[in-house]
Amino acid sequence: MDEKDIAYFRNVLQSELNVLLQKAGTAVGELLGTASTSAADPLDRATEELSRSNQLRMRDRESRLIGKIRKCLQAIEDGTYGICETCEEPISIARLKARPVTSYCISCKTKQEAFERVTGAS
Repeated sequence: MDEKDIAYFRNVLQSELNVLLQKAGTAVGELLGTASTSAADPLDRATEELSRSNQLRMRDRESRLIGKIRKCLQAIEDGTYGICETCEEPISIARLKARPVTSYCISCKTKQEAFERVTGAS
């Protein structure tokens, strides 16, 4: 991968990280605000709890994505970005453009998913 590609992926990852961190700050304020409201009606309370549960699940997914992005940015600094963690072969630029936080080439990821389907592991 040449310097132009590295700069492109660094910018993509950094931009996505900035957006997620901004959303995280806003979400924390929203979740704290909704925690203090308690509806008298049981159905309203159930609806609020469901909404809060969905928000927490989304924040958890975003938190994991933030971790992956930071790992990729560190890999760029280390010079290991774009190298499959399993076979240590280069990951195609097309795959990285489709999923910049991937750590596996398409072949290894396909094998991993097939294994997970068979064993039920995740």
